[in-house]
Amino acid sequence: MQVISIFKSAALIPTIYLSLLSFISLYSFHRLLMVWRLYKYRPIPSKSIKPCLDDQIPKVTIQLPIFNEMYVAERLIDAVSKLNYPQDKLEIQVLDDSVDETQWLCTDKVAELHAQGYNIHYIHRDNRQGFKAGALAHGLQVASGELVMIFDADFIPQSDTLLKMVGHFSDPDIAMVQARWGHINRHYSGLTEIQALMLDGHFMIEQIARYHSGCFFNFNGTAGMWRVSAIDDAGGWQHTTLTEDLDLSYRAQLRDWRFVYLPEVVVPAELPMEMNSFKSQQYRWAKGSSQVAKNLLAPVLNSHLPIYVKFEALLHLTNNFNYLLLLFLLVLSLPYQIYIDQHKWTWELYVYLPIFLITSFNLLCYYGVSQREQGLFKNPWKFGAHLILLMSVGVGLAVNQSLAVCDGLLKTGADFVRTPKHGVVNRTERWSRKRYSTAKTWVIYLELAMLVYLLLTFVFALQHAHYLSLPFLAMFCLGYMYILGLSFWHGSTQVTPG
Repeated sequence: MQVISIFKSAALIPTIYLSLLSFISLYSFHRLLMVWRLYKYRPIPSKSIKPCLDDQIPKVTIQLPIFNEMYVAERLIDAVSKLNYPQDKLEIQVLDDSVDETQWLCTDKVAELHAQGYNIHYIHRDNRQGFKAGALAHGLQVASGELVMIFDADFIPQSDTLLKMVGHFSDPDIAMVQARWGHINRHYSGLTEIQALMLDGHFMIEQIARYHSGCFFNFNGTAGMWRVSAIDDAGGWQHTTLTEDLDLSYRAQLRDWRFVYLPEVVVPAELPMEMNSFKSQQYRWAKGSSQVAKNLLAPVLNSHLPIYVKFEALLHLTNNFNYLLLLFLLVLSLPYQIYIDQHKWTWELYVYLPIFLITSFNLLCYYGVSQREQGLFKNPWKFGAHLILLMSVGVGLAVNQSLAVCDGLLKTGADFVRTPKHGVVNRTERWSRKRYSTAKTWVIYLELAMLVYLLLTFVFALQHAHYLSLPFLAMFCLGYMYILGLSFWHGSTQVTPG
């Protein structure tokens, strides 16, 4: 009771709470700004594809960085071998750091294609120094192409992918051309549905809006083509961060190289089907982007760039800081409920209702437009359910992502934890019988503690008739229940094949 009395009289609590909400709202409004930029600056889509004349086709080296990908490695190499591109202008590097059967699968496939006349090389390192960035840099030392195309193991490029991208390099100022990711297992489960929705926001809104408005945007680590001389000019691949793609992208653009984004060119890929793998992937991306922000945000802000480009870069590189703000907000939820008990419904009406309407509208526009642009907005009820689940999962990731942000700000580099790929596309297939998995971490117990805390907050709000708070708190609890439930379930159902 004494603690409750302290919180009721602590005037600083609503000030901090509303300050956090204000900063979070800034990132929310940023999504709306992205939608506005999308429609204001985007040209006619058909003008984005630039054909390349036969006598101007440059030599391209395709790099396939692989590590323990026994279920998808052959699929990738087969797809790359079917690319429609002059064979005398194409080189394929299988950069295999694997320590399992993937080695033999790759060597056999490379030998088979080499016998058919393909210019393909198997490159294996004795150590994984620098992880993916190290493998790419190692391959570039012997690459013969003036351009380099990168595909991760779970991607399946279409036959005309290279020809749709290579023409843009006729402009000597272009350093990189990025294609859009597709999702071959989008409808496998609710988890893959919301991942696809999250990525669609990035690829259908942010990348297009940044590109056509003249802001910095990033190479996405795969399904992109680079000019080798631009990589060298920007300082090469570095492994001081976990997102070497974002790092090189900003360093290159700071050197005044230009990028091109082609949403019409879609390269399908596999989404993580298991919660712990998804969390591991999100952790890596958040930590890496925080490391890049720590290293490059000051040079960006001190550069000759226009103010609007600097502002966009600031929000881009610090986007995951939003999770840290959200975590603080969750921790303050119970003290805040105790404090507003003396204000009753009027305080909630002035605070929660406007925030709910603004946030919901921004997210609805952002993700709704991303689906409409692809012709996927066909069932509003299904979209609404996925959007609510996405918002809940976003809250549920707050602990995981906040730790990643802090880790990135405080440390340099780290062990690279890859996202397992299983080669599973149809719902009838079971990923749990595949060998690769991501183990649960101690973070899951922090998430469990947060769920208990939020349930206590929900009970307090219900008992004291804070009805406008209940939808928010229910969504918070739902997010952690979903994250925890799948983390424990997926972690316990993994079966090691005999």
